[in-house]
Amino acid sequence: MTPTTQIACPQCDAANRVPTARLGDGPRCGVCKAPLFTGKPVALSELRFRRHLRICELPVLVDFWASWCGPCRAMAPAFEAAAATLEPRMRLLKVSTEEAPGLAAELAISSIPTLALFAAGREIARQAGALPAGRIIAWAESVFPTK
Repeated sequence: MTPTTQIACPQCDAANRVPTARLGDGPRCGVCKAPLFTGKPVALSELRFRRHLRICELPVLVDFWASWCGPCRAMAPAFEAAAATLEPRMRLLKVSTEEAPGLAAELAISSIPTLALFAAGREIARQAGALPAGRIIAWAESVFPTK
């Protein structure tokens, strides 16, 4: 039997099983046909974040941010660059603490930007403060080696 990895579609949130060896081959959603990986972080609401975290069998790296936060805005291009490097080994998500204050409180996000790395639906590491792309990648890979 071929090993598979389950991931949520960034467009329609449908669960998709993809042969693990083919994650880098441009898989598409079985429901809406959108690419499952775009090389960009996926911006999600609290509800969608919870669904993706529940479905995704890949490590999930989340940028908790706010639109009024200068360091958050400054780090956005670096996080996008990190997505281009880390996908499809990890799923990168962005969650606005302004739009999901309950989630931010539940997870005790006390400063932004905050990066949180989840595996199997549980937070395994956290890093506060703006980082350049290289440091985001190095930190994520040091916490959860995927190569």
